[in-house]
Amino acid sequence: MRRERIVAVVPAYNEAGMIGRVVDEIRAVDARIEVVVVDDSSSDDTAAIARAQGATVLQLPFNVGIGGAVQTGFKYALEQGYDLAVRLDGDGQHDAREIPKLLEPVERCEADLVIGSRFAEAGGSYRPPFARRLGIRVFARIVSLLGGQRVTDTTSGFLALDRVGIELFARDYPHDYPEVEATLVALRSGLRLAQVQVDMRERETGASSITFVRSLYYIVKVMLALLVSSLRRYPRLEGSSR
Repeated sequence: MRRERIVAVVPAYNEAGMIGRVVDEIRAVDARIEVVVVDDSSSDDTAAIARAQGATVLQLPFNVGIGGAVQTGFKYALEQGYDLAVRLDGDGQHDAREIPKLLEPVERCEADLVIGSRFAEAGGSYRPPFARRLGIRVFARIVSLLGGQRVTDTTSGFLALDRVGIELFARDYPHDYPEVEATLVALRSGLRLAQVQVDMRERETGASSITFVRSLYYIVKVMLALLVSSLRRYPRLEGSSR
């Protein structure tokens, strides 16, 4: 039986203080996983540190944002023939020890896309500020309505995908604040979606790019993006045949 190839796509921008630890944690969880760090034109030593820890590094010549960096990683995974992919951030907030939990439904051919959700179960430990939690819930309900399936966390960014999911996101992945719209793209394209409860950590180094003003822009832009996405026609993809 052919051994499945798994890649971890890790977008990173100025994460020199954390990227080495992220790479080490992924490699410690599952030796099968090949780590690919997509360096979004960092001005620090992110790329050098990731490479020194054994990761493959894709260095972008200029900053394209989180969506462009993630899509670059999925395009690489598709071109290199990976069977499965996980996507997690380079800032350490996604706990690599949760990866086997995300991969399990995909490896059992029960899902094409698995979201690591902070709200799949009532007893989750994640407690964001009220305004952020409200925004997360609003987006989740809109995507659930438009996508025809209940989704609890559209801003997680912690994912596992099979070959079908890799092919979709290599071809069609939103670039600005992409997670919410990408979930709708997946549902409208017929991907089998599952959710598993995960815990996430607080950022230890660096700073979030989301300021108060940007958060207002984020809400407006995501709502408009969802409206446009809901009007698009998506080719229906067949589920994984692995």
